[in-house]
Order: sequence, then structure tokens, then C-alpha cells
Amino acid sequence: MAKTPTMIDCPACGHHVSSTAMSCPSCGAVLRKPKRGFFGKIIIALFWLFNLFMAFWLWGGSNAALEKSKGLTGAEQVGATIGTGLGVTMILVLWVIGAAILGLMALLTRPKA
Repeated sequence: MAKTPTMIDCPACGHHVSSTAMSCPSCGAVLRKPKRGFFGKIIIALFWLFNLFMAFWLWGGSNAALEKSKGLTGAEQVGATIGTGLGVTMILVLWVIGAAILGLMALLTRPKA
């Protein structure tokens, strides 16, 4: 047996509205906010975890490279600096690509109004 929606009064204009409506058809007032589904919540969590992981990886990798470059001669230090720059650039490119993909997935899983 299907559950029939009850009628409620819009808090803004007093118009009778279905309890399942997201907004009032008369005045447009928001009655309920749509909620993100389970898959959408997972995508949002993955987005934030990915960004935290990448920030930690960038910070940790840079600090490790700086620690190892101490005590090197001039040419060795230049090589270490170039290698660190390439590594940081690769991490940043991976970060931007991953964040863009996960951000688009989060956008596509947003709640529908």
C-alpha cells in the first residue's frame, strides 16, 4: 500500500503544500533540503581524504628531500634541487588531476532539487 503524502502549510505564505515537496509552488520557499545519497557521501569523503593525503605527501616528500640534500657538494645539491622540483611538479599535477576527477564526481552526485 502506497503512503499518501499529507498536506502541510507553507511557513512563508500559508499555502497548502504536499509534505514531500521540496519547495512551495506558490512562493518558492524551501521546505526541505535534498540530501546526498550514500554513493555521493563516499565520493565527498574520498575527495577530502585524497586532498589530505596529497598535502601530506607533498609536505613529507619536500621535507625528506631537504633533509637528504644537507651535506651535499655544489653539483650534487643542484641535482637534488632539480630532482625535488620535478618530484614536486609531478605530485602537483597528480593532485590537480585527481582533485578534478573527484570534484566532478562529487558534482555529478549532488542532491537533486
